[in-house]
Amino acid sequence: MKKLKIESLFKLVMLLLATASMIAFHSCSKDDDPDPETPVASFQYEISEDNFLEVTFMNFSQNATSYSWNFGDGETSTEENPTHIYEEPGTYEVVLTASNEAGDSHSFSRDIEIDDPDEALTRLAGTDHKTWKLYRIGTSLGVGPDKDGARSWWSLENDGSRPCKYYHTFTFHRNGDFVFDDHGSFWGEDVIFEGTDVHGVCFEAVPENMINKDGVDVSAFLSGTHQFELDPTTNMVTLNGYGAWMGMPQMTTTGESSVPVDSKQFKIEVIEENEVYDLMIISYTYDGLYWDYTYAHYHDPAQEPDVVDEEEEVEDLPPYTPEEFFNTFASEGEEDVQYLFPTPEESEVTLTIGVDDPVDPDAPKVGEYHRGTNLFADLKFMMDFNIQFDNFSTVSIDVFVPSDNDYSGGLDQSIQIWIADMHTTQNFWESWVQYVVPADEVVMDEWVTYTFDLDDPSEGSEGTPLDRTDLDAVGLTIGGSEHDVDAIFYIRNFIFE
Repeated sequence: MKKLKIESLFKLVMLLLATASMIAFHSCSKDDDPDPETPVASFQYEISEDNFLEVTFMNFSQNATSYSWNFGDGETSTEENPTHIYEEPGTYEVVLTASNEAGDSHSFSRDIEIDDPDEALTRLAGTDHKTWKLYRIGTSLGVGPDKDGARSWWSLENDGSRPCKYYHTFTFHRNGDFVFDDHGSFWGEDVIFEGTDVHGVCFEAVPENMINKDGVDVSAFLSGTHQFELDPTTNMVTLNGYGAWMGMPQMTTTGESSVPVDSKQFKIEVIEENEVYDLMIISYTYDGLYWDYTYAHYHDPAQEPDVVDEEEEVEDLPPYTPEEFFNTFASEGEEDVQYLFPTPEESEVTLTIGVDDPVDPDAPKVGEYHRGTNLFADLKFMMDFNIQFDNFSTVSIDVFVPSDNDYSGGLDQSIQIWIADMHTTQNFWESWVQYVVPADEVVMDEWVTYTFDLDDPSEGSEGTPLDRTDLDAVGLTIGGSEHDVDAIFYIRNFIFE
């Protein structure tokens, strides 16, 4: 009995020890599995050397199993180490939220600066490439004496007169490529194609049509890939590659050329960035000559205005046959002018009526023709009818050419009378009738009457006023053209008889 009790007591003690051990074991296991620690969010970032808009984020968060990024531009990510590309430079607040399995979270934010290391290049070529076309609203290109007088001599707009020019695209790639696409048509520029079958028209852009006025192959002007360089300090763009062009194909760094060249430069006057489209004006500047062009880049091509493919037909002026057609320039009275009234708003010269005769102050008053510094200085007389010259056979004018003008430059003593259709013809000079007194035939410092037969115009004119019925304007040019030399001349008795 005693032995049994001892064994039973021993068993009881062992059971108590085992139970205590199990309790101790379970208690120790609970102490080794504490609550998850609170997450701590943190990150760094690195901007790509190849693309300043591309940012790689490095996640240094602790105690987290999931992540949520807000890049500050409306875009998000749940990647641990995302790479994000921004659309434009700026300051963005980036927020990283790090969370654990228990649902605890912590957020960390910092502002990052996305700076464009080459803003001028981005405005021209975008972050990858940018395509420009002639602006289709208002005037898109033109010529004048200088920047202040840009397009004052001539300009072009999207009116159907040269539609092919508005389809051309000029694409600048950030890697330096410059791509011209003619989109299947080309314009027959005067300087290049004068006298050929394609002069003055839109024609199919194929090599066999690209033969210039001298018989030279100029097909290098057609679609092609070239290179460009931009100097951001001067805003000068250099196009490199035989035949590369922008503006008009004949434009070069120093003047106009009827054949392609290997390299040329132009200046970016301004790039204006807008919500719907960007505008760029480029220019070529020569001595006394300023050409500029306006291009547009539409962010959404659907917003771009259509090209006017056909020139709107202008209703012609009614015919009228004047019995008298003259201007003495002594006054504006009926006794001194009949129909031949000057049109100041269309003229490049300044006419002063009723000034003293330079030879005899007591003589009847005359007109002072102040040429100014315009490259093409014409005094224009525009009618509201098509002039029928049935009652006239000659035109004459008295001109006094002072010798004290400066004739050492481009100015000469030549006199030109022209008659044209300005109402329905944009480039009226391409079909005008003209009468010219060469400089070496002009007498200086005395009044001389110069008379022309209307049926015998100068060489190169089209028809005569006696067999044409579309002429509605008369012009007078003294001192020559294509120069900006100021001068004063005197005129009187401009008469059709």
